[in-house]
Amino acid sequence: MGVVTVLNFQALPEGNATITGDLVLLDPEVNPVARTLRQHGVDLTAIHNHGLRDTPRLFYMHFWSVDAPTKLAQALKAALDQTSSRR
Repeated sequence: MGVVTVLNFQALPEGNATITGDLVLLDPEVNPVARTLRQHGVDLTAIHNHGLRDTPRLFYMHFWSVDAPTKLAQALKAALDQTSSRR
């Protein structure tokens, strides 16, 4: 079973872009990341886990949005700043 964060950007006409992806989060990261994405106008499409008794407890957060590419990148950076991911 893969454990990977995926961030997809696609250019759209008129200078906008769309993002979609799947963040793998530790349980204490879920609420801060969800709050940050929503504050930046990013829609959460699913939050779930794959294991019954996984350790550490992992959650998968799916997201989607359309906006200016810079705003989308800033939203994702702000969300990732709420995690323990290495930079």
